[in-house]
Parts: sequence; structure tokens; C-alpha cells
Amino acid sequence: MIIDMPDTDTREVSKRLVQLRESNGVVTMGRVLTLVVCTLDSSEAEDAIDAANDASREHPCRVIVLARGDRTAATRLDAQIRVGGDAGAAEVIVLRLQGDLVPHESSVVIPFLLPDTPVVAWWPRGAPDFPSKDSVGRLATRRITDATFASDPQATIKKRRDSYANGDTDLAWSRITYWRALLAAALDEAPFEPVDSVTVSGLRDEPALDMLAGWLAARLECPIVRRVGELKVEVHRSSVSIVIARPQHGRTATMTRTGEPDQRFALARRETRDCLAEELRHLDADEIYAEALTGIERVTYE
Repeated sequence: MIIDMPDTDTREVSKRLVQLRESNGVVTMGRVLTLVVCTLDSSEAEDAIDAANDASREHPCRVIVLARGDRTAATRLDAQIRVGGDAGAAEVIVLRLQGDLVPHESSVVIPFLLPDTPVVAWWPRGAPDFPSKDSVGRLATRRITDATFASDPQATIKKRRDSYANGDTDLAWSRITYWRALLAAALDEAPFEPVDSVTVSGLRDEPALDMLAGWLAARLECPIVRRVGELKVEVHRSSVSIVIARPQHGRTATMTRTGEPDQRFALARRETRDCLAEELRHLDADEIYAEALTGIERVTYE
């Protein structure tokens, strides 16, 4: 069910939510969190809603989508409520802001926050330089950004270290979860020799690879090199080299280990909805993410 409420206010939207709850049995008691999605405009909102709806099947929540409009236009709030099949396991409230409302997002959000539940803020694009100091970010216990869609992804992920606060994370980090698991398993096999060097290569504008290199730098006492080239990670020990490679748009990776047959693993690029669902499982500080950000400073770029 989709209900449009053009040129309205937060009080009317709240009243309509109560009416829906009473007449249609729409309840919020089972919602485990409030997800606030800060989008740049209405065209971006639909992709974010789709990802949030998919993630909500694992994490039932109230989703509040803020779509920023023209600051110079007349002040206006257009709302839309989505429940039932149009909202996955979530209760979606889309708020399109114009005029003087645009810089006051947090004031518009507060009336719709579920009581006694965590608040998560997500910026699919256009995240603030300091998420924890943003007006919406200050309401949240967890703040999710995505450097992948920044104008300069590599520079953006490097700056995350300077702005980091407990509760911050980036979907570029979630995109390498399976890579990290595969590398950890490979390094946990004999021979148990120190790692001499690691090279991480791939597209320049893929911040997930910078996060991967930073994580390795934080965990290993050896040189870590980040290069532009085919997508692969090369790990060198004194008697064994391990290479994990995957075509840029492929779904299967090949692991090559000195003296052993090649192994193949499913390793497709993770979709935004999967990364978002993973991050919603962790509402505390991600210390390993923070270490990986610090580790980027130790990576050599070629």
C-alpha cells in the first residue's frame, strides 16, 4: 500500500500512521531499529528504498527516507507512506523536502523515530565529511557511508580516518567481507611462515581494495602495495606464494598456491542490499574497520 501526502506536515503524517495502525493492523512493535536514509534527491531515493526493503527482511525496521530538493524553492514537505508488500518487512516513510526544510533534516526526522530503538543513518551518496557531526548523524548510534559513489572514491576512503567516530562504517568495508575470509583461511594454512609482502591490485576507483590493503597492513608486519591493474591479491612467503584473482566483472575467483592445484571459489561483487544488511547486524563500534582505516596510511601506492 502506498499513500501519497502532498504539501503536508509532520503532524499530519504522524496522524495518518496512527490511522493505518488502527485500521489495517500495521504495527511497529516488531521493528528493531529506525533506518534514516539521507538521499541527494528523489531520483536516488528509489534505489535506496529497494536496498532498504531487501535488508529489512532480515532486520524489520522503520525506514525514513529524506529526499533533498531545491533549497531555493518554496518551503514544502511532500510525504509518502509505504506499508505491506510495497515496503518489504519495513514501514517506509518518504519525506521530500524543499526550501527552508532542506537544511533542517533532523527536525523533520525526530517525530518519526521509534521509541527505545537504535537509529541508523545511511548516506548512499553525498555523505558529509564528518558523519558524526551531521545533524542526522548525531541522532544515530550507527552511521553508514559509501565511498564507492564519491567523486573521488580513493581520496574519500582515505579521509574516513580523519572523520572516524565510534559507530561509523562504510559499505566499501562490507564489500570485502568474503575476500577477508578467504585470505584469512589461506594464511592460516601451513607453512606457518611470516608474510614477506602483499600486493593488492585492481581499479583505482574501488575503495574496497584500499580497505582490503589497509586491513592487511593493520594485521601483518610486512610491506603492503596497492596497484592499479587486474583484480587480485598476491601474498608472498619465503617458500610459498598465494594469488587470489578474479575478473573485474566475474563471479568466480581462482586461488593459486605454489606447488598445489588451482582452487576456485564463488566470489561475486556484493550488492548494496547485502552490504547494508550486514552492517545492520552490528550496532556497536567496529574496531576492525577503524584499524583498517589506520592501516591505509601504511600502504604504498604505485
